[in-house]
Amino acid sequence: MNAPGKVLPSFAGVTYEDALASARALVPVLRERAARSESERITLPETLADLHRSGLLRILQPKRWGGMEFEFVAYVDIPCELARGCASTGWNAGNLIIHHWMLALYDERAQDEVWGRNPDALIASGIAYPQGQGRAADGGFVVSGRWNFSSAVNISDWNMLAVTVREGEGRGGDKVIDHRMCLLHKSEYEVVDDWQVLGMRSTGSMTVVAKDVFVPAHRALCMYEARGGDRFPGARGNPHPVYRVPLSTLGSHGIGGVAVGNAQAALELSIEAVKSRSTSYTGLKMRDFQAVQLRIGAAGARIDAARQVLRNDCMEGQELAARNVIADPERKLRFKRNLAYAVSLCTEAVDMLHAMAGANGIYDGYPIQRIFRDAHALAGHFSFSTDAQFSTWGLAALGGEIANPTL
Repeated sequence: MNAPGKVLPSFAGVTYEDALASARALVPVLRERAARSESERITLPETLADLHRSGLLRILQPKRWGGMEFEFVAYVDIPCELARGCASTGWNAGNLIIHHWMLALYDERAQDEVWGRNPDALIASGIAYPQGQGRAADGGFVVSGRWNFSSAVNISDWNMLAVTVREGEGRGGDKVIDHRMCLLHKSEYEVVDDWQVLGMRSTGSMTVVAKDVFVPAHRALCMYEARGGDRFPGARGNPHPVYRVPLSTLGSHGIGGVAVGNAQAALELSIEAVKSRSTSYTGLKMRDFQAVQLRIGAAGARIDAARQVLRNDCMEGQELAARNVIADPERKLRFKRNLAYAVSLCTEAVDMLHAMAGANGIYDGYPIQRIFRDAHALAGHFSFSTDAQFSTWGLAALGGEIANPTL
């Protein structure tokens, strides 16, 4: 419950334009901090303070809990804008934003346990179901597992951990009966600092370990109730259509927006560099080289196309949710296909621009070098695999059977 006399911050009256302006205003600040944040492998305290102060992590939180309760396209727009300043900041923001949205799907008791104490509470996640195991127990589930890539876990008080629930033991008797997203407090799991990586270094995407933790049923969201529509436990308290958007289908589009923002940063910085530089050998202005013009044009087209693909998917998902229509598997898989394609376009754009930097692109102090590493690091997310997402949609389009219980 709320602490007596405590004034809870509310952003329920913030407009979409104001939120975008707040994100945009942070871009130069985040660019200035990016190298230090990467070196320290954290979201800097001052950056976290800026995100809290602006309310940008609460754009999809219900208004009754002090959130902005925007439509789902905000999940692309805000992380995208922040990523223009720092991809890691945009990535963590995207994850923390969608976890506020996800908590609105949970039983009211879970919402009160988290937001009743602190509506600014940060929630990380471990989303790979095979990494978590659970069994039903009286009043809930007992869960164990080891989940890697838990972004922002080092600054979060809670974690949503994916668990495959099985029944029976021994050969032939062990079968999957449920998939749950279990909400654990940080006192119930261990964080392993193993985030020594090529890029996205300040996301703090460390490994989480839990062993035989009891999770009450109200903190264990069934993923079959998050496939779209209004069957989720929190539907009565949170009737806004945005919470009817299917999780597994569009739940990663915001971090796809980070790829767009990161590529947009590469484009902006490249344009600035070209405008100010002449070659050392000919004295000609770089902008007069057709090869440079072609790279700038091709990168810009890819970035714009990726942004539109992601935004259109989110708006279509919102429109379906407004009619309380659950998309069929082919359409859901098309959204996932589009996400992977959009991110691949952004990676291509960054590669073009990084190559154009020439020898400058190898220096640690050259911003596009970090952007290049971040682009390839984030592209490794399994939601962005074109091999996986293209082939699965292709199978559905060709009339094949799709075996995915959380879809």
